[in-house]
Amino acid sequence: MKKQFFIIGMHCASCASKIEQKLGSSKGISKAVVNFATSKATLEFDEKIIKIEEIIKIVKSLGYELSEENADGSRDHEKEEREKEIRMLRNNLNYSILFTIPVVLLALPEMLGELSPFEFPEFIMKNMALIQFLFTTSILLINRNMFFIGFRSLIERSPDMYSLVALGVGTAYAYSIFVGFNIIEGSLYYETAALLLTFILLGKYLETSAKGKTSEAIKKLIGLQPKTAIILRNGKEFKVNISEVKIGDLILVKPGEKIPVDGVLVSGSSSIDESMITGESIPVHKRNRGDRIIGATINKTGSFIFKATGIGSNTLLAGIIRLVEEAQGSKAPIQKIADQVAGYFVWAVISLSLVAFSYWFFIVGQEFLFALTILVSTLIIACPCAMGLATPTAVMMGIGKGAENGVLIKHAEALEMLHQVNTIIFDKTGTITKGEAVVTDLISFSENKNNFLRIVASAESSSEHHLAQAVVKKAKGIKLIKPSKFIAIPGFGVKAEVDRKSVLIGNIQLMKKEGIDFSNHINDMETLEAQGKTTVLVSINKKPMGMIAIADTLKEHSKEAIGKLHSLGYETIMITGDNERTALAIAKQAGIDKILASVLPDGKAKEVKKLQSSGKKIAFVGDGINDAPALASADVGIAVGSGTDVAIESGSIVLVKNDLRDLVKAISISRYSLNKIKQNLFWAFAYNSLGIPIAMGILYPFTGFLLNPVLAGAAMALSSISVVSNSLLMKRFKP
Repeated sequence: MKKQFFIIGMHCASCASKIEQKLGSSKGISKAVVNFATSKATLEFDEKIIKIEEIIKIVKSLGYELSEENADGSRDHEKEEREKEIRMLRNNLNYSILFTIPVVLLALPEMLGELSPFEFPEFIMKNMALIQFLFTTSILLINRNMFFIGFRSLIERSPDMYSLVALGVGTAYAYSIFVGFNIIEGSLYYETAALLLTFILLGKYLETSAKGKTSEAIKKLIGLQPKTAIILRNGKEFKVNISEVKIGDLILVKPGEKIPVDGVLVSGSSSIDESMITGESIPVHKRNRGDRIIGATINKTGSFIFKATGIGSNTLLAGIIRLVEEAQGSKAPIQKIADQVAGYFVWAVISLSLVAFSYWFFIVGQEFLFALTILVSTLIIACPCAMGLATPTAVMMGIGKGAENGVLIKHAEALEMLHQVNTIIFDKTGTITKGEAVVTDLISFSENKNNFLRIVASAESSSEHHLAQAVVKKAKGIKLIKPSKFIAIPGFGVKAEVDRKSVLIGNIQLMKKEGIDFSNHINDMETLEAQGKTTVLVSINKKPMGMIAIADTLKEHSKEAIGKLHSLGYETIMITGDNERTALAIAKQAGIDKILASVLPDGKAKEVKKLQSSGKKIAFVGDGINDAPALASADVGIAVGSGTDVAIESGSIVLVKNDLRDLVKAISISRYSLNKIKQNLFWAFAYNSLGIPIAMGILYPFTGFLLNPVLAGAAMALSSISVVSNSLLMKRFKP
């Protein structure tokens, strides 16, 4: 079973790593992925071995809360939990600020001496240490969770960001207690402890608020879901909540309303705006019983009744929401570097802070307070959060940006891998071409073209052959005549009698067999066939009367998309089961570099592996139905679908709109996202590489500058916020 959970209380990448390791090693859980940026855990587990209640207990034992994700997409569960967390942080921050202000004011006389603008009554001056102790202790109690988690993590030998905070603030607080109660001599450090906690809390509040904005793509998708439906029972209409709809219910939809769930048409007809799924701006007309109805699309014109076949988590929209959520919670390979560094980072910082303290106090001989300041500053300025947020926030934004543009990226690995691809293989039918036979040329030797088409289409109207259906479709709008006689000749064509005329339609072999001479028109036929078209010859009353060329034509934007891919430096290959002549003709029209012709469906994956063994990074683009082995074998499998369930299940990336230009968008999003990840990682590592040595006092011998722990706390908060903000700039990106 695969399920997502929301985790409350994570504060850095180390937390996510700790929960992931604990869950991953628990019996019954085969895979655990915990994402700090989304505050989510994606688990694959066996319900027979471990129950959800037990999983919740495991996470609670680590100091965090776990809640189940909402599966049907009808409400924004993440938003509710995020708002709950933000409310808690805001309340704690308000109280912390309220108690910090008097601590800072009381510390001013000692900090500024005669320059202090305040003079306090004698009672306050006498009890200064006690009053500051009471206010600061209140702040520590408000934020006690930081200390519980921080020290527990230290005891369990898996320290995290809160361990650094607990050590830094705790040291300043404990030192002040010893001074305040005259156990040792020195200066009070209460204002430092109070300000540090308040700044860290402010940073956490801003960071959590910003992180919530990275999942706006999900919020938009959930916003598409209607809240109510009109169901018919015993001939009466009932307006019910969407959660009350059952499979098999008959649902009435009126003009302008959103369709509540998935289903099939029972009666009535209408044009439906399916652009939110397919990206097609032209409404789709539904008139035949059994036509597919997609939930959350908009009914434009008539009223109709349909039967519910997909509700709750089984609707197409819920599937897309679930897919995007899972993708945003997945980890890119590049994130493993940051995770490994974060795993050792806190131990390294604790060691460096102790080394710096020992150097200044024991070797250089500085005062204890000087060395203590360096110890606290070094502990506080280090920020594993920035490293932990660098990759997942950019991944979330990239996947969200894809969803907005009709590109469903199913996991972070696909987002990262796509920009590494150098060769793109396209399946022909249904991917580059429309996947249906279309009449491309109509040549009449003597008859009026419309009359010629009417006779041929009338003769073909009794045939079920796909070429015959293409001719009938071409004659749409022309009144056809029912043939008085009709004989299908398998492998050759048809014989029919239409309007007292003997009509023969088929290949050159049929015409030769019937003794009809097409020798004067062989050049025309060969010219059409060289273009990859199937040519059908027509004889009326034993005389050659014309020919019809039928082909699977290019999709509207295939040539444009392949041209753009060439401009980006990609090699393009088309793979097809068609013969080489037909394949070359289509490839030439589309501008494809190379072809692999006469390849059976089960041979496509072998061709992909053969190209990979030559050192190429392959993206395979197919229709998501019969190309599954090739999609799975490629470095990145890209399914071109029209929002169907099958297309969504196939490939690592789904181009929902059935438009190859979206492949260019997907590549653009991948490249931009990877650039953002690299920027974020650079700033996170650069911040720590510069900040930690400054906190350790490297500038002091040259400039006399010593970093104040309060400034270190502010800098730490700012580093996380800056990484998240850099990812949020991706909102402006237009692929």
